[in-house]
Amino acid sequence: MSAEIINLIDKLAADRSLSLDEWSAAVKGFSPDTAAYAAQIALEKRREIYGNSVYIRGLIEISNVCKNDCLYCGIRKSNKKCERYRLSKAEILACCKEGYALGFRTFVLQGGEDPYYTDEILCDIVHSIKASCADCAVTLGMGERGYESFKRLFYAGADRYLLRHETADETHYRKLHPENMSYKARMACLDALRDIGYQVGCGMMVGSPYQTAEHLARDLKFIETFSPDMCGIGPFIPHAQTPFRDFKAGGAELTCYLLSLVRIQKPNILLPATTALGTVDPDGREKGLLAGANVVMPNLSPDGVRGKYLLYDNKICTGDEAAQCVKCLAKRVEKTGFQIVQNRGDIKKSKEQN
Repeated sequence: MSAEIINLIDKLAADRSLSLDEWSAAVKGFSPDTAAYAAQIALEKRREIYGNSVYIRGLIEISNVCKNDCLYCGIRKSNKKCERYRLSKAEILACCKEGYALGFRTFVLQGGEDPYYTDEILCDIVHSIKASCADCAVTLGMGERGYESFKRLFYAGADRYLLRHETADETHYRKLHPENMSYKARMACLDALRDIGYQVGCGMMVGSPYQTAEHLARDLKFIETFSPDMCGIGPFIPHAQTPFRDFKAGGAELTCYLLSLVRIQKPNILLPATTALGTVDPDGREKGLLAGANVVMPNLSPDGVRGKYLLYDNKICTGDEAAQCVKCLAKRVEKTGFQIVQNRGDIKKSKEQN
């Protein structure tokens, strides 16, 4: 085991900060031994704040229509083989009703940047969910919008917003997105969400095309300085109908190591063990929990559309009925020593904030 990397991990645990060069060294120092050491500390940090609790979110994929053409994404507008759909307000509310009965107290509305969902329509949906499920949180993951749009949705009742930054390096960003998309615009959206008062989530893909250790170091430094409430870190997985179809998928092991480093840096952060992690490794979500993650997001979307929301190939859990999925997942979580809890699962204060 590298003494240098162990010292860096210890420094991170003590100071909650590394320089960019130190983050780069930590990424390059990944090995099974350093990952195990980081996971041990990460678990100690998460248990200090969250005990053995794992928060559960009901994911509702409301539309696979998207105006964007991101080079890695299976629902990019240029994918002519994608069978498009969008859920109505009634269908979304029915998913929430089912989820509430199953014990969900957070609903995550995720979709492509679908112009159909105007502020008026989306605000009405959010307001209706909060009216029928007053003790629930609503999280949105609907891509980039304007400041006033974010503000209207917040006052309609949205509590959280997930917007992956994808990469904290502008040159790398341009390699993953079409020319009409802007790194500065993405970062401005994250700043707007924070300013308005959302619980904000960012995140990146691990092993994305052209990614280097330095890129990941910049991601980790950005997460440190932005200090999000949530962070989605999952492996890149190629989709056959994208320009990146022939690129290799990212690895579960490195993804879990980065989850541990983020947990150590920000002990109270909400970290999901993602579906993508479970796709590249059959035990990926369990490994994510054992690396410091404390959130899982089973799919509440109607059975008929789960197989159509394919951001990447071979996505797991596209056919399971929601209740069966939750029961199965609860048992798998328990085998790791954790327990699913049925509440909103808001971020808690760290010891330093108390």
